[in-house]
Amino acid sequence: MISRDKVSIWSVLKKCIGMELSKIAMPVIFNEPLSFLQRLSEYMEHTYLLHQANSSSDSIERLKCVAAFAVSAVASQWERTGKPFNPLLGETYELIREDLGFRWMSEQVSHHPPVSAFHAEGVKNDFVFHGSIYPKLKFWGKSVEAEPRGVITLELPMHNEAYTWSNPTCCVHNIIVGQLWIEQYGNVEVVNHKTGERCSIIFKRCGLFGKELHKVEGYILDKSKRKLCALYGKWTECLYTIDPAPYDAHKKMDKKNTEDKKSKPVGGVTCPHVFHR
Repeated sequence: MISRDKVSIWSVLKKCIGMELSKIAMPVIFNEPLSFLQRLSEYMEHTYLLHQANSSSDSIERLKCVAAFAVSAVASQWERTGKPFNPLLGETYELIREDLGFRWMSEQVSHHPPVSAFHAEGVKNDFVFHGSIYPKLKFWGKSVEAEPRGVITLELPMHNEAYTWSNPTCCVHNIIVGQLWIEQYGNVEVVNHKTGERCSIIFKRCGLFGKELHKVEGYILDKSKRKLCALYGKWTECLYTIDPAPYDAHKKMDKKNTEDKKSKPVGGVTCPHVFHR
């Protein structure tokens, strides 16, 4: 990566406020040395969660693993402030990782708007993972916001299940001056279309004093929207599951105790599922 001190970023971006950056020629200083198709393959860093989901006989346990995989897909973006290169129309990227148990193929299927499609499958045919991403970028003066439009689908043929979700919005702050930092925010809903069960996850905004930075929380719901399980953690670190009753009780207690500004430990963790960085 090239130092930002060597170029006047403001001279480039001052005419771009509120505009979609994919239609604007940007200087190479903004880029990291790989293409967007390569960066997409980083979704598969925690493939073991898919193998773990496939081996479980309980649909809720499978949904926990799939939800953790959906959160882990954005974990590689932590401290990744560079923009990947836009692929050429028809460009492809292939990756086979026997050690992680998957094969990957991605292709740039549209130039304007830029759309990248991908398809991955387990080497033992235990899962199929596919989708398309349309990263809509906007510059807001002090930050660049990337809204990754597109639906992601995971299929588990052994269980005849299909899950879908969309990624949260990514925002890079302090584009002009200061230390660059990233936050993810928005709602992500992972739906099991066979059982009707879903995991509703909130990627929290940083907040005024940074208390909520990187935090995620949510619930696994049955088809009647009854809470079956709560999830909490940070997308940069790990994700935990817990029974919803003590978790809700803790949230109410923490809300009342305004003097204690530090988050208290939650008791009764049922399983530290998930991905660690």
